[in-house]
Amino acid sequence: MMTIFSILIGLLVLFGSIISVLSAFGLIRLPDVYLRAHAATKSTTLGILCILFGSFLFFIVYDGYISARLLLGILFVFMTAPVAGHLNARAAYRTDVPLWKGTVQDALAPVLRGKKRILAEEEEVSVDEKDE
Repeated sequence: MMTIFSILIGLLVLFGSIISVLSAFGLIRLPDVYLRAHAATKSTTLGILCILFGSFLFFIVYDGYISARLLLGILFVFMTAPVAGHLNARAAYRTDVPLWKGTVQDALAPVLRGKKRILAEEEEVSVDEKDE
């Protein structure tokens, strides 16, 4: 039975490592900030979660210890990495970072319809200008 768990833990850590390396290549090779944000959040999150879950299983099986720190780490990575990637991509879009020339569809352009520039101008208004 321990052999099955050893293989499962090894496969989880190996799969997580491979996914993390592939996402690192994605960060280097992808053409624009939006695709890089996708590589940085989706695949890296999956890779790190596999590695942390493999570590969690290791401690349960071999030490009989349920690690609350690993559970919190899994929860923290699962909740924060995609949100941070979304906010970075949103900030890039709102500040007119250009899309890759091979982009087929910009789904937000019809929704915002010129509001992007207005929102950017409203954010640039300083506190002193509002007081006058």
